[in-house]
Amino acid sequence: MKLKIISWNIWCGTHLDEVIAFLKSAKADIIALQEAAEDERGNIADIIAKELGHECVHAIEMKIPLRFLPGYKSDDQGSKKFGPAILSKYKIIRSQKHELSSAKNFRRLIVGADIKVGSEILSVFSIHLKHTHQRPSALQDLEAENLLKILPTQKVIVMGDFNSLPGSSVVKKMSRILQDAESSADTPTWSVYKEGCTGCLVERVKYKLDYIFASRDIKIDSFRVDDSKGSDHLPITAVIEK
Repeated sequence: MKLKIISWNIWCGTHLDEVIAFLKSAKADIIALQEAAEDERGNIADIIAKELGHECVHAIEMKIPLRFLPGYKSDDQGSKKFGPAILSKYKIIRSQKHELSSAKNFRRLIVGADIKVGSEILSVFSIHLKHTHQRPSALQDLEAENLLKILPTQKVIVMGDFNSLPGSSVVKKMSRILQDAESSADTPTWSVYKEGCTGCLVERVKYKLDYIFASRDIKIDSFRVDDSKGSDHLPITAVIEK
């Protein structure tokens, strides 16, 4: 059976209507979201799941300062909750949350879902590593190592914003255990908007930061980077055979 899977950092739903429109047209079976926010609009992951008719699990327990988001002032002291989420057309039979790192006023969570597809169970994870302005990071290495410790050995998919460049130690660690869905190229995925980082201010889509990894018992038929103005990141899509 072939499955279409998508990973996308949705920038806290800054352009939510465009995000929903793209995901409706994409008709994916399983979606991993990063930076799904919870604010005055409600829980963004749940809103999107309802629009798609998907099941949803999330780990929206972290905080992002409002000053890092478009539409807010640089001295804004507020914050909003956000985190990774998984949406599935198929039944989610179990979910889990794991802390990859923590420090004062900072933590990173991963969400996982065991999804029943036919007679098999896929273990799917949505991940978002700390943004380090495209520089090597011992904290990112620790987060990747903590992730690899909890992964099953078979039928595993890990999708997300790794905030790591191709050739980085993080991507090398992942690739030793799992296969990279885009094995023959390094297509950039960030930044659609220069406001995606108030420090980097990247004027064009320049860096590959988003990845789909799968265990080697899963066949990857295709991979592409899609076009959308719904976020500062571009969505990435793979078709797999389980």
